[in-house]
Parts: sequence; structure tokens; C-alpha cells
Amino acid sequence: MASSVKTAISLENDLFKEVNILARELHISRSKLFVLAVQDFIKKNQSRKLLAQINKAFDDQPDSEETEVQNKMRNKQLKRVEREVW
Repeated sequence: MASSVKTAISLENDLFKEVNILARELHISRSKLFVLAVQDFIKKNQSRKLLAQINKAFDDQPDSEETEVQNKMRNKQLKRVEREVW
């Protein structure tokens, strides 16, 4: 079992009231609600970082050799399509 650490946070009164209401509705403690919220925030942040890495990896522009190959492939495909009977 993982060990726990107690911490104190400051909330505006309105937010604190909303937290209490939601915790009661979900039948969980305030502590559990905060844990769930932080876990969700961490997962979303990790997903954003991963998406940024993926976008960066695919953001590079093709070099001249790759562009030439793409153009040849496009032309070859166009010729095949033109021969097709529709």
C-alpha cells in the first residue's frame, strides 16, 4: 500500500462549497475528490505532452529527395486512375 502525505491548500469559499457538494453527491471524501482531480489533471497533462511530441515528430518538412519520390508516386497513381474505366 502506498503511503500518504497530508497537505493543506487554500480555496475560495465558493469553490470549497462546490467541492463539498460534489463529494457528497459522489459519496466520497473531499480528500478522495482532490486525489481524483489531481490524477485526472496529471493524465491530461501527460497526454498534452505526448501529443506535442507526436506533432513535433510529424511536423518536419520532406527533403528534396522525398518530395521527388512523392511527386513520382503521385504521377504514377494519376496515370493508373486515368486508365480506369469508370
